Amino acid sequence: MTIRLAACSCGQLTARVTGEPLRVSICHCLACQRRTGSVFGQQARFRRQDVSPSGTSSLYVRVGDEGSKVKFHFCPQCGSTVYYELEGLPDHLAIPVGAFADPSFPAPRVSVYEERMHGWVVPPADAEHIP
Repeated sequence: MTIRLAACSCGQLTARVTGEPLRVSICHCLACQRRTGSVFGQQARFRRQDVSPSGTSSLYVRVGDEGSKVKFHFCPQCGSTVYYELEGLPDHLAIPVGAFADPSFPAPRVSVYEERMHGWVVPPADAEHIP
């Protein structure tokens, strides 16, 4: 069984994950670009029961384009997002792939909001592409 540890920059907030992700995706929406400070956000979705958060988190709730809410849990000391909850998917948690700091992490299989994608970004060819 695979065990991974996601952590914030200072290490105070972590999420221990058992098992493989159910979905790995990249999102090119403007909100993800702002949240990450990068040109897209990349996240892995896991069964909630397989994720064990530890440490103190602050919460930021964002309403998406279609009205659903996302609850981002971030470190109050360094500001790094370590995990988030997706409204409508109560049995899942999402974790930014960068929080694992693992270059061998599985590639994204889904790419969303591609109409907002930077022109030089090239998602994996075999990923599902959603405009």
